[in-house]
Amino acid sequence: MMRLSPLGMAALGSGIIAITYGLARFVFGLFLPAMRDELTISSTMAGVIGALPFLSFVFAILAAPWVTQRLGVRRAGIAAAGLAGVGLVAIAVAPSSLLLAAGVLVCGVSTGLSSPAMAQAVSRTVPSRLRGRVNATINAGTSVGIALAMPAVLIWAEAWRSAYLGFAALAALGALAACLLLPHEDRTTQPPRLSLAALPVSRDQWHAIARLSGLAAGMGCVSAAYWVFAPDAAIAAGGLGPSQTAWMWLAVGVGGLAGGGAGDLIARIGQAASHAVGLVVLSAGLVLLAVAPGSFVLALVSAALFGIGYMTLTGFHLVRSIEIMAESPAFGPVLPLLATSVGQVIGSPLAGWLVEAEGHTTTFWLFSALGLAVAGLGVWWLRVAGAKCRQASCERQ
Repeated sequence: MMRLSPLGMAALGSGIIAITYGLARFVFGLFLPAMRDELTISSTMAGVIGALPFLSFVFAILAAPWVTQRLGVRRAGIAAAGLAGVGLVAIAVAPSSLLLAAGVLVCGVSTGLSSPAMAQAVSRTVPSRLRGRVNATINAGTSVGIALAMPAVLIWAEAWRSAYLGFAALAALGALAACLLLPHEDRTTQPPRLSLAALPVSRDQWHAIARLSGLAAGMGCVSAAYWVFAPDAAIAAGGLGPSQTAWMWLAVGVGGLAGGGAGDLIARIGQAASHAVGLVVLSAGLVLLAVAPGSFVLALVSAALFGIGYMTLTGFHLVRSIEIMAESPAFGPVLPLLATSVGQVIGSPLAGWLVEAEGHTTTFWLFSALGLAVAGLGVWWLRVAGAKCRQASCERQ
């Protein structure tokens, strides 16, 4: 096996995250209007199905550190990409909403396995001074996957089944790349079985992770409305066509590449300001779509702002959690990513209920207001936390 350079690890990790997050989890909303027409799915049911990959993600990421240790980085990476392929195929062939739901559940499992496996791989292959940058770059791979959905929609238009089969083929390639390139565990020198009690983590570190996870849950709830219902809003409330919403997802993906700079942003302006900037930008994306869902240009700007805000925030959560849990890099992202998904599990059906009861515009206004409230909480919470951590010397900068 060739030894990966930091750049190689960033490229491979970004590719696997692009498949498991971008294609298997987040492009569902882009194809939702066509799925709803063919399978006769109501807004409320769409919100419930949209929450399922977030729900299965919750259980998968709780098990992911143990799975990564038990199987090794390489096998865990193969499992993540392979399960993405299985879920994508199930969606592609779904004759009813039941199998569709099963497919998105499996996709959520693949997502939950991938981040801890990639964090552990970075810890093994990348010098410590570069890990924040490489982890943030890998996290931004979600944007690459989302952007790939755009040409799929333009090529296949309403043929969402063909698009998902194409995504499954990419997942198979990702599993092959993981098999060939990820580091192989030496089974004879593997560390003892992972347990929470054995983690070398202080009380101050637990408190820091808990605060970060609370903010991640709020962001997850806010973002769920956009992930599941933004294309639906542009089509149903704004009158745009499916091909135009494909350009929106490209804008989300391209804008989200800014999330690769999350580590540098934290170093430059601090954690409290970085978090606030991300949530304000994300909320602005929701507001813009609520104000003018029928304007194609403003819809693109809305999507780009959402992509910038979302990927900056997930990069922020990833980088900070690994810094806090520096001795346990596979466990570091678990609680913040888990909290993000819990927020999305709550936010997706809530958004579906609001869309059905009040319409897309009111829903997006309410969710953007929640985003600003979480931003304000974060400014206070992270500044207090930062001061305490400096006193206790618990920050791993």
